[in-house]
Amino acid sequence: MADKKDYYEVLGVSKDADEKQIKKTYRKLAMQYHPDRNPSPDAEDKFKEISEAYGVLSDPEKRKRYDQFGHAGIDAQYSAEDIFGGIHFEDIFGDMGVGGFGRGGFESIFETFFGGGAGGYGPRTVPQRGSDLRYDLHIPLADAAHGTEAKMRLMRTETCDTCGGSGAKPGTSPKTCANCKGTGQVSQARRTPFGQFITSTPCRQCHGTGKVIESPCGSCNGTGRVRRAKTISVSIPAGIESGSRLRVVGEGEHGVQGGPPGDLYVVMHIDPDPVFERDRDNILYELPIRFTQATLGDEVVVPTLHGDVKMKVPPGTQSGSTLRLRGKGMPKLHGHGKGDQLVKIKIAVPKHLSAIERELLTKLQEIEDKTGYGGSAGGTGNKKRKGIFEKVKDAFE
Repeated sequence: MADKKDYYEVLGVSKDADEKQIKKTYRKLAMQYHPDRNPSPDAEDKFKEISEAYGVLSDPEKRKRYDQFGHAGIDAQYSAEDIFGGIHFEDIFGDMGVGGFGRGGFESIFETFFGGGAGGYGPRTVPQRGSDLRYDLHIPLADAAHGTEAKMRLMRTETCDTCGGSGAKPGTSPKTCANCKGTGQVSQARRTPFGQFITSTPCRQCHGTGKVIESPCGSCNGTGRVRRAKTISVSIPAGIESGSRLRVVGEGEHGVQGGPPGDLYVVMHIDPDPVFERDRDNILYELPIRFTQATLGDEVVVPTLHGDVKMKVPPGTQSGSTLRLRGKGMPKLHGHGKGDQLVKIKIAVPKHLSAIERELLTKLQEIEDKTGYGGSAGGTGNKKRKGIFEKVKDAFE
């Protein structure tokens, strides 16, 4: 066939390789790609491909014909049974125990591909771990700063209390499935040009469990599991960030057939705050002050996530400058201490002035017009300006 690969290339051996080298290489590849050991979807096809190559190159007569005529010489003279039937798997893998793998040995390569009989896999009644659950939790910034105990109500699948997870009515028990004899699988054999295929499929009567429930539990309808609401408390550490995941062990879905439960993963979302903005461990806050406070300096009260604090505004503070309140930010989640609160100064310009405010500001403007903005240090203009500013400040207060 034109689309087949060169047999030597498939095994990765040279054309002058001897029988011992070919056998050794094939054994290594078969160990790698056997479906019992390799879960990849293309493992079976790869195993069949290398087995076909070995079946030809390990036989002197077939190998000679292949070297002369290529695939055309093989396809014209030999069937798939001729090629695969000549492989002595027990001789190749005999040192690994009976058959070498777990599906009843190598009596038929097709049994290896398609299940190897009814006892290959067994019923699906082994304990299975429950699924993990996810819960998206929204909390305010203040709770993230101090830590909190959050209660979450979620729906999850739990073991039925009435039947203990068996699915059978109390006082009864599941029976062995008569259709599959408790194996959970039904096998069928069919012959094809490539040989005998044995296929195994889950039993339709017991759905692969190997058990039949004649008297189902009324609480779970024979499933052994029920959906139930559950309230869970989770401790939220101070300093938690949005996107962080908290793992609560054993609070996921309950396991099957006595298997362990899954886990609950709480994904944190910190809601935006109307006053503060978070920047990692720091808190940003914008403080509006009067221009007289910025010019003359003042002591102001600033809100923080940890309560109100007093802060000094130095004289001559410019609009847009940032003052720092150390230790008033977010707790460090993976360290010690807290971040800072950065206070951005915004000078508020009044939209409406009283008569006295307008009069004082007009005098201040006249002084600035005569001496220049800022005046000369220590000069008469600065003293007058300071006096006017103090009167303005008193007037605004």
